[in-house]
Amino acid sequence: MNLKERYVKQIAPALAKEFGVTNILAVPTITKVTISVGLSAKQKDPKFLETAETVVTRIGGQKPVQTLAKKAISNFKTRKGQVVGLKATLRGARMWDFVERLVSITYPRVRDFRGISPKNIDETGNFSYGFNEYLAFPEIRPDEVERLHGVEVTLTTTAGDRAKGLALLIALGFPFRNA
Repeated sequence: MNLKERYVKQIAPALAKEFGVTNILAVPTITKVTISVGLSAKQKDPKFLETAETVVTRIGGQKPVQTLAKKAISNFKTRKGQVVGLKATLRGARMWDFVERLVSITYPRVRDFRGISPKNIDETGNFSYGFNEYLAFPEIRPDEVERLHGVEVTLTTTAGDRAKGLALLIALGFPFRNA
């Protein structure tokens, strides 16, 4: 049973009972997952951009979109229209497969992992986690790595507040420290 089936059959009814909700559509769920990489303005190397793009493509299963600077900021050495990051937004089946791999494979592979801090959930119930290195993802082979960079993963939920978001993520199997 994959994570989506488990959510529909087991997790959503349990959360509905816990929150006292009669309509199953009012139960918190994940709407999208965003995988992003920020590029420093100093890294004008096109090979680094290409490497980061292949990493996000492998991790997310779809080609990322380039995010451009909206205005020039001289202190950061950025110019208007310059590529400052990459992001891929996952929805539907691809999103559920990614979350399942994140919980069951990626977090156990993170070096010196002691659990996720509940502070990573914002006041509207969304969850963000930054990986210092992308080697923990099973799609990346360590012998192919040229340069390391960070990867940010953001789960957007319909929770509405921090307590419901935490309850949803714990039910999905996220390894929180104090949970």
